[in-house]
Amino acid sequence: MPLRLDPSFREALAASARPLIGMWACSGSPLVTEVAAGSGLDWLLIDMEHSANTLESTLVQLQVVAAYPITPVVRVPSNDAVSIKQVLDLGAQNIIIPMVSSADEARAAVAATRYPPEGVRGVGSALARSARWNRVDGYLRDSAQYTSLTVQIETAAGVDAASEIAAVDGVDAVFVGPSDLSASMGLLGQQTHPDVVDAVESVFAAVSAAGKPVGVNAFDPAAADAYIAGGADFVAVGADVALLARASEALAARFITAADAPDRASY
Repeated sequence: MPLRLDPSFREALAASARPLIGMWACSGSPLVTEVAAGSGLDWLLIDMEHSANTLESTLVQLQVVAAYPITPVVRVPSNDAVSIKQVLDLGAQNIIIPMVSSADEARAAVAATRYPPEGVRGVGSALARSARWNRVDGYLRDSAQYTSLTVQIETAAGVDAASEIAAVDGVDAVFVGPSDLSASMGLLGQQTHPDVVDAVESVFAAVSAAGKPVGVNAFDPAAADAYIAGGADFVAVGADVALLARASEALAARFITAADAPDRASY
């Protein structure tokens, strides 16, 4: 039975005349992810690095998101060929690899997404949702066209190597993570420090010069606006858990006096 897989994140970026705006799905809840999927945002990042998401919960979230006009992207836990293989076999077409700090690491990420002889991805298409259990005609031959790879620069070393990383064949986009980058620069928790912003902007320039899309994580609306004005092709502007945390705190602040409020520090 011939089936057509969804357009990739690479194709969505190429087709858009404006920056693509997305958010994180970190709760591990398919219901919360489905709520976010219907938001009208462009893309949704299902995170397996800093959240409770497992292979099983990621699979269910990919299934519920498929009903909505939003592009799902999965961040794997690490640049590990086994983890990448498993997430691709779940049917994730778009993946982000964290902590890529060199061209060699970028090449390893590319190899993990490709079948031999171009790469090292294990062959299990008859068993996996990625090929719809061999219902996608020519999946083994054409899998690279269905798969979009974004690598994440999150260290000072990665900033220095941004041009070489972006030039690696098979890297479709670069995503900058200011949180870990600030820590790498000795500025832990200071994502909007001028030195961190300068480093992010230097990555923008290097990646754009290589002809690849570049994005950034920016929950601060002012920072997001500045990065969009500075040439970001895609931006993650919030997260499900962060939105719930801030909104529930706002409810408490609105309806409970400070004297009556429970001590959150005790929890």
